[in-house]
Amino acid sequence: MQKPIPSLAAAIVTFGLNPFVTAGEFAPYSEPLVADASESAPSFCDAFSSIGKLYKNPENPLIQELTVFGRFQYQGAWVDGSDVNGDDFEDSYDEFRRVRIGAKGKFLQYFDFKANINIVSDGRPSSGELDWDYQSFDEALIGFDIKKAFGVDQLDKLHVSYGRHKFAISHEAVESSKKILTVERSAISNKVYGSDRPTGVKLKAEKGQWSALLGAYSTEVEDEFVAGWGESVAYQASIGYQVSDELQVLADFVYNDGDVGSASTWQYKWATSLSAVYESGRFGLVTDLIYGDNGTAGMGQTNPDRQDEFWGVVVIPHYWLVEDRLQAVARYQYQGSDASEGIRLNSRYLRRTDDTGADINGGRGDSHHSIYLGLNYYLCDHNAKLMAGVEHDELSTPTGDVDALTWWLAFRTYF
Repeated sequence: MQKPIPSLAAAIVTFGLNPFVTAGEFAPYSEPLVADASESAPSFCDAFSSIGKLYKNPENPLIQELTVFGRFQYQGAWVDGSDVNGDDFEDSYDEFRRVRIGAKGKFLQYFDFKANINIVSDGRPSSGELDWDYQSFDEALIGFDIKKAFGVDQLDKLHVSYGRHKFAISHEAVESSKKILTVERSAISNKVYGSDRPTGVKLKAEKGQWSALLGAYSTEVEDEFVAGWGESVAYQASIGYQVSDELQVLADFVYNDGDVGSASTWQYKWATSLSAVYESGRFGLVTDLIYGDNGTAGMGQTNPDRQDEFWGVVVIPHYWLVEDRLQAVARYQYQGSDASEGIRLNSRYLRRTDDTGADINGGRGDSHHSIYLGLNYYLCDHNAKLMAGVEHDELSTPTGDVDALTWWLAFRTYF
């Protein structure tokens, strides 16, 4: 059955696509791409990346900025390996990974909003159907600039937001899918991230080289829009420090005050991460250290094979072979647990070979090594790029080892 777009989404999209309002209060985007006739015309990439900027006028008392944006991501994968019984398997997949449209803006001098929706559900990699239609909200939130409203001069930024947020812990998850350097995030990052969009409140502050975030989220599962607060609460704290122009570090912690399991957004009790991002010239390096607890039976984790603590490390070096055009990327990931099924492979795509008859124990085990090597070709920076890679996975399960190779190819674009 076709899902109707909720009235709020329809209003946002309709309003966002209309660059005019009455009485001359609202005019098309007020910052021209070409400053004067003596300057050269903007490139295609410049025009494409700014195509959604409809309006900007800080002096307008009603609406200061309005932007529409979109994201399109398509990818394919070929998987070849051996399962826990030593039997060979192979399969191929293609998927519309993410297709989203949305709008964001600033209004009444102190407020801002952001809302975007998913418009495709591609279930073909798991024997489902491809459905082009409204699916759900990705994010839907409203914010308030506390610093500007109350003149908090002691801080460079103080901002609070409420609604359906992207929850993120570890650098791989904090980084948008528009800009990640590998086709998929690592399995340990996805474990603590979970692609969750919980309802909650976030308070962000910045002062000099320091940044901080405090968050409180409802653990109530809501797949489509904003959830209620009928369940328990999860809490997040993050602190970042810009050590130098080249180096930034970030520490995250999240604690789930409720049960662990299908009735809760979080599938673990708590997790922490320590990240470092280094970039100098053509070379860059990202590292994530992650540690957490799956929870016990008293916390809703009733399967003893999936309890206890888990941990992981992710290292991502990258290098510009051709500056701003061709980039080489590598990633090593290790995740482990004291429990025999305390960690799990990514759902894309090795884990889905279970559907083809291969026995990989549902992708669960106690030790998982992964090595990724890839090339990214940038057509218009991250706004349009091609990604190719190969990934080797080794998973240790209670019934045997899984060994597989995945070949990746992807196209990413956004404006």
